[in-house]
Amino acid sequence: MSEALRVGVIGVGYLGRFHARIYNDMEGVDLVGVADTDRETADRVAKEYDTRALYDPMALLDEVDVVSVVVPTSLHRQVAVPYLEKGIHMLLEKPVASTLEDARVIVETARKHGATLQIGHLERFNAGIMALADHVNEPRFIEAHRLGPFVERATDVDVVTDLMIHDIDIVLSLVGKKLTSISATGTPVLTDHVDIANARLEFSNGAVANVTASRVSSKKFRRIRVFGRNSYRAINFVDQQLEVAYPGDIPDGQNYPEIVYESHSIIPSQPLDAELEHFIDVVREGGEPLVTGEDGMEALRVAMQVTEIIKEAMNKS
Repeated sequence: MSEALRVGVIGVGYLGRFHARIYNDMEGVDLVGVADTDRETADRVAKEYDTRALYDPMALLDEVDVVSVVVPTSLHRQVAVPYLEKGIHMLLEKPVASTLEDARVIVETARKHGATLQIGHLERFNAGIMALADHVNEPRFIEAHRLGPFVERATDVDVVTDLMIHDIDIVLSLVGKKLTSISATGTPVLTDHVDIANARLEFSNGAVANVTASRVSSKKFRRIRVFGRNSYRAINFVDQQLEVAYPGDIPDGQNYPEIVYESHSIIPSQPLDAELEHFIDVVREGGEPLVTGEDGMEALRVAMQVTEIIKEAMNKS
């Protein structure tokens, strides 16, 4: 049996503590410590998973082979770069950074020092999205909605960075072609930032995506629809139903085929478990993670462009 990977988690607040739990339950992984500047939080999570509590983000530098970084985005470069410079493999929560320059430094440092860098775009590991991605071929039109009620969380950023970036990343991965044009609109509703936004993304092959995100809707609604050549597929994130439509046989006496409709239930799974298991597998076996540092940087670049377009339009009104 190969030697256990020494793993640590930096930042064990709401999301980071789930990273700690999953690593603690993994075979072939030794959770050697959790670090958080909030001593009470670090102590509580460390006690729960019988590991060491550390209070300095740099305290794990000489202790780990692999690390999850789950700190505020503004601290990503400061925390991530020293670990990557030592060749330590990293799962860095999304978005990759708060600026494109910080993102570039993080990605280039990982590449230079041979560290695996996976960005935590969790929705790529949603069972429904993975089923969709396996069967989509040359999408021509994509429509994505990510709507939800207001919660007092992440109100220091706009809805594009908070929510829409998930679907931007999914769209970019599904189309796989150069983005040529962006148009967008949005407005604040409850906060000082944009709370509802829509973006239209156009690609070099003619594909178009229409992406809407809201954090001020009356109920939760998350759905993505993909229209391709001779096919339509849609996934409802909430109930994990995959809808499929495609041409069937041509009935006698008619000129066009009937449309066949199907609905499939996707076996639910925990996306974070799947994400971290994939990350550890890539570290052990080599290769590229499903969501690379470059993927994270491109999603950030597009999200920032969307935000800038909306701000410019608001300033003119």
